Amino acid sequence: NNEGIQQQKTMRTIQTLFVFNFAYCIPTTAAFHSSRHLDSGSFHPGIHRSNVLFITRRPNSSIPSNAIHQFNRANAKNSVVANNEDGTNPTDKRECQILLLDHLNINHQKGQHSLLKAFYFDFLKCAIDPRKYENYSAGKKTVWANIGMNQFHLPEGNPEAQVLDGKITLIYESLDGLRERYERFFDGTSVEMDVLKDSKFDVRGIQTNDQGRIAMQVTDPWGNHFEILQSSDPSYDRAAHLGSQPILDGHPPSEGLAIKDLTIHVAPGSNLEGISRFYERIMGASTVNISDSSVSIAVGDRGQTLTFRCHPDGLIANDIRHHDFSFESSEEVDNLEYDGKTSYPMNYGPHISLYISNLPHAYQAALDLGVLYVNPRFKRRAYTEAEAIDQCMFRVIDVVDPLDERKEVILRLEHEVRAVVTRDGKKYKSYPLFE
Repeated sequence: NNEGIQQQKTMRTIQTLFVFNFAYCIPTTAAFHSSRHLDSGSFHPGIHRSNVLFITRRPNSSIPSNAIHQFNRANAKNSVVANNEDGTNPTDKRECQILLLDHLNINHQKGQHSLLKAFYFDFLKCAIDPRKYENYSAGKKTVWANIGMNQFHLPEGNPEAQVLDGKITLIYESLDGLRERYERFFDGTSVEMDVLKDSKFDVRGIQTNDQGRIAMQVTDPWGNHFEILQSSDPSYDRAAHLGSQPILDGHPPSEGLAIKDLTIHVAPGSNLEGISRFYERIMGASTVNISDSSVSIAVGDRGQTLTFRCHPDGLIANDIRHHDFSFESSEEVDNLEYDGKTSYPMNYGPHISLYISNLPHAYQAALDLGVLYVNPRFKRRAYTEAEAIDQCMFRVIDVVDPLDERKEVILRLEHEVRAVVTRDGKKYKSYPLFE
């Protein structure tokens, strides 16, 4: 019953707080791991972030002093800056806006490029990005699959594929091509897709979804859930006059028009209004819909959305994760930079990439909230605003409510927040819009 579930949640919170505070007082006896992975289940959304420590040690050795990593932001302000009663940015939100949800980065299974190619390029008919064509041809490393102005970044897993706890919504001019390709696959006459037979790939026909849209439900080879909508205005949805991703010479554009929505599952009872305020506060984003079970954030002004929905299975918070923290090895931990910069764990979970209109404004708002993050997994790292401007990006991973003085984490989802211009005012090379 509900009372029993609440008691379990309370006990888990007490136990987790005890572990964190015990680790803080006696770090030599509280190493959470002695191998590669941190226990991602140990990070409870209700924990005050100043108590969270990342601790690692070499096997059969004492913990070196530089191996204790505070995940709270060293340069963060101590209080939340949110002067408006509703917690929104006290400055005009037009100072910063989200322009585009550019890509979803999600790992595919290492050594299984054949599955990746069959699904993304033979079935979905994404376009091969020429910047990663060498990897596509070699059948290894990261491949980029383009769909209109949007992308999937598909690195190799470590070694397993990731499965997004949510839904990816795409939009196509017509669903006929997808249906015909699936029928050939089902009949055994599609040689290029034959490799998908022993995977989780599935198509559940064309039907009307909950919003009355014509849609196809698709499962990828590893279990990711896609909903594919039929467009009522293909020219508007592709927006080819506004921008595009690169296309290989002699290759057609993607059959799909755009990534329409990313739905991220959160724990039932999550602070959805706080999620709304988070995006308003940092990026000036508007909320287009909010209910007791979901909130949808506008990303750009052409109907693209980022939705957070309470998990349909009613799972408790510890069962819903969008992050995967780890260190590759104790040697790698020791080699991290310690020249006055905060140290962070690597995140091998999926991440989303957004373009915004005013990077310095968003960076300062993220700094005020204490949610800046640097992922050592990637070469581009921004520890300061100056570095963010030079790199044309910074990252956040904790979503918190600007009204919450405790800064409790509602969910963890890595965001790569990108600028559209470089320091000297030129358009950033990867920004797909023409202007």
